[in-house]
Amino acid sequence: MSRNPWFETVAEAQRRAKKRLPRMVYGALVAGSERGRTLDDNSRAFAALGFAPRVVGHHAQRDLRTTVLGMESAFPVMISPTGVQAVHPDGEVAVARAAANRGIPMGLSSFASKPVEEVTAANPDTAFQMYWSGSRDTMLQRMERARAAGCKALIVTLDWSFSNGRDWGSPTIPEKVDLKTMLKLAPDVLPHPGWLWRFARSGRIPDLTTPNLTAPGGAAPTFFGAYGEWMQTEPPTWEDVSWLAKEWDGPFLLKGVTRVDDAKRAVDAGVTALSVSNHGGNNLDTTPATIRVLPAVAEAVGDQVEVLLDGGVRRGGDVAKALALGARAVLIGRAYLWGLAANGQAGVENVLDILRGGLDSAVLGLGHSSVGELGPDDLVIPDGFTRTLGAGD
Repeated sequence: MSRNPWFETVAEAQRRAKKRLPRMVYGALVAGSERGRTLDDNSRAFAALGFAPRVVGHHAQRDLRTTVLGMESAFPVMISPTGVQAVHPDGEVAVARAAANRGIPMGLSSFASKPVEEVTAANPDTAFQMYWSGSRDTMLQRMERARAAGCKALIVTLDWSFSNGRDWGSPTIPEKVDLKTMLKLAPDVLPHPGWLWRFARSGRIPDLTTPNLTAPGGAAPTFFGAYGEWMQTEPPTWEDVSWLAKEWDGPFLLKGVTRVDDAKRAVDAGVTALSVSNHGGNNLDTTPATIRVLPAVAEAVGDQVEVLLDGGVRRGGDVAKALALGARAVLIGRAYLWGLAANGQAGVENVLDILRGGLDSAVLGLGHSSVGELGPDDLVIPDGFTRTLGAGD
């Protein structure tokens, strides 16, 4: 008898992903940098927060709806853009379908394994994500392609400093997948026949190319080719951020903010939203957990722009805690990738159902009728929990 494909927690999805994926693929999902302190703190900090539930006065109906970047969302969760998904042959298209079926927006990475046109066809509520990479003309071409495909918002990710080296070892990521590479990786891949069979049945193998970075008339660059362009591009200024926002001229999210002064300058640069993010612990290790720095950022600019959070969200209760501390919504990354590895599109839907159910339970138990009523009084916040970075004067 086969095991029930349904799982009841994101932790179980992670266990199944670890079992089903080749070590190099699973290692890329876990990621993190250096000691992994930020990676761990992102999720552990949520567990340090408690709830203050009410015993009487609960509401039979709860409204979990919100809007994110101008898009309607059935509950305040958005798919965070993640690159080069060798997790499942349907990749970002399966994720987009799952998100559409659950009524939430999709974030698509410029480093994604599927073309933006296929993803917007699966979920019209898609935001395209870019790095500051290449020339201005190149970036304009990528933005215009996303706009032509129907993307409704732009996400620009700047929280990356090319930090490398992990105490537990970094995964092997080949330049390209050919016969020689397949033979070399066989000892890691063959013990996971389910993963191999899914790709074989689809008639393709993970080619590790980035089709959304294809130059007009050219071939899709490999992951390392795209990464090399990114590394060699002069880092952006605040004037560059303002230029991007003006060129896009629509909902524009700056991803990677942890400091109050950066948040204020982002507002001045013309962004309409920002995400409190440390790139899931993949940037500078020992950066505080995002939930710790969220309150200060939300207090500083939350009345001027939408404030989102990503990093460490594993339960619906985590979503409730982020909203209570000032976030409009959260973005999830690893959680849905583990669901995708566990059971494809249905696994992503399973993860989203877990988060929605947990959030609904929290709103019920806290005595509210909608997510908009959540606030700090609903939480038990330990002394010294929050961090304020770059407060200035």
